[in-house]
Amino acid sequence: MSQDNVEAFRRGIDASNRGDVEALLNELDPEIEWHSAMHALLGGEETLFRGHDGVRTLFRDVQESFSELHFEVEEIHDLGDRVLAIGRTRVRGKTSGAVTVTPIALVTEVKDGRARLLRTYRDADEARQAAGL
Repeated sequence: MSQDNVEAFRRGIDASNRGDVEALLNELDPEIEWHSAMHALLGGEETLFRGHDGVRTLFRDVQESFSELHFEVEEIHDLGDRVLAIGRTRVRGKTSGAVTVTPIALVTEVKDGRARLLRTYRDADEARQAAGL
């Protein structure tokens, strides 16, 4: 089952990179809790988004600020009912056109084949510790 979780995670990342929120939602539990560090890049703090409507809000916020958002997975760890992905995110400012590349890591808890809890970290070591590695 855990390899299925990794494959579902990868499908979610691919959908996110394409900007296909509805395809991403297919990989997320309707009660998803997404702790986004992305808002820190926008000058705010980590924000919690709940449920599919919350994820739509998250992506709307991101699309208002960035013309491009791409997450590149450099390593992925199958942890049974959790997935740890470490990589970097590349964003292009919608107004400025400036490109920023930032390290990012995601710890995802999976229930019944769908992500139930997703937490993003700007520090890979912090994510590894949160994942129990």
